[in-house]
Amino acid sequence: MTTEPSSGTRMLSRDMAFEILTNARRRYTLSYLRSQSGAVSIGELAEVVAAWENETSVELVSSKERKSVYTSLYQTHLPKMADAGVIDYDRQRGNVQLSDRANELDDYLYPATESSNWSTYYLGLALVGGAVVICRLIGMYPLTEVPILVYAGLLLGSFVLLSAVNLELVRRNRNRGR
Repeated sequence: MTTEPSSGTRMLSRDMAFEILTNARRRYTLSYLRSQSGAVSIGELAEVVAAWENETSVELVSSKERKSVYTSLYQTHLPKMADAGVIDYDRQRGNVQLSDRANELDDYLYPATESSNWSTYYLGLALVGGAVVICRLIGMYPLTEVPILVYAGLLLGSFVLLSAVNLELVRRNRNRGR
């Protein structure tokens, strides 16, 4: 299932993203395809996924392990991922590659990115606010024209406002998928 945002382009639904990512073979497939610049054969993909699943090298994967992975990729996993639009799958040629839609899974695979942005905002506010307060304390003009408590109040108010915005965005993101 996909949803259509206001821009008219279709996006992967949250349920479909979780369905794709719930299976280790599909996650391994995405990971390997991200490391490649173009299409790879299903055979190559099956060898790598089998090696990762068995925590061994491609050279040490048995033909039985390789065949088991190949069959499940060919019959189940690759068609499901192609239907969702996250890969381009040419069943006739036996090739597969990531599509641009695979980037839509990044929010689910790498959720820390958003929180690290907020850490940057808090750090920036602390550094700027701290610099202003220190400059005021050492007597730099025109900062001496305003009482130190005003700067402290502005800094505290800025942190409260930034925290409120952060919490509201987190709440909206949680409710978005419900």
